Amino acid sequence: MTTTTPHADLHPALDVPLLRDLVHPDRELWTPRELRELTSAVASRLTTPLLEVLRYDRERRWWARLGLTGGVELWLLSWLPGQGTEPHDHGGAAGSFTVLTGELSEEYRYPGGPVRGATRPAGSALGFGAGRAHRVLNRGMIGAASVHAYSPPLVPTREYPSLLDIPDEIPPLPARRLPLEQLREPADQEDL
Repeated sequence: MTTTTPHADLHPALDVPLLRDLVHPDRELWTPRELRELTSAVASRLTTPLLEVLRYDRERRWWARLGLTGGVELWLLSWLPGQGTEPHDHGGAAGSFTVLTGELSEEYRYPGGPVRGATRPAGSALGFGAGRAHRVLNRGMIGAASVHAYSPPLVPTREYPSLLDIPDEIPPLPARRLPLEQLREPADQEDL
């Protein structure tokens, strides 16, 4: 019987022992609490290398994949004033984000519930389960950045015309995901 060593693909600027330890390559699925702890730890303990990687793009939001394992994906996103997402869910994956710099506004909804809003200042972190949809926007006057994590990794998001159009139940995860080897292509916007 052959055993394989769990693998973590990390951004070259962040391929450090601390991040390798934080992404736990052997963990297959992460809870919302574990994802929140991950994004919070990365944002607070790797701030300097994150700021060195960070870019802003006036045409669209910028992003770079920081890490990918069989159980989690980790991203750095930037948001200039006015930039945001469409209302979306994460395809049944759990998620988290921590605001690294600036401030983000979030509108969110659980199926069947009311639309709620929150302002997320630098340092704030939240984890959420599979049944949540949201829209994130930089309504501030300066650029913002955030660290995001999702488990299982690279499950496609689903967009909605508005948060009120979310079905009463978020459909479950896809029955079949691509093999991790096919997902290990560079996903840094700078490479596009």
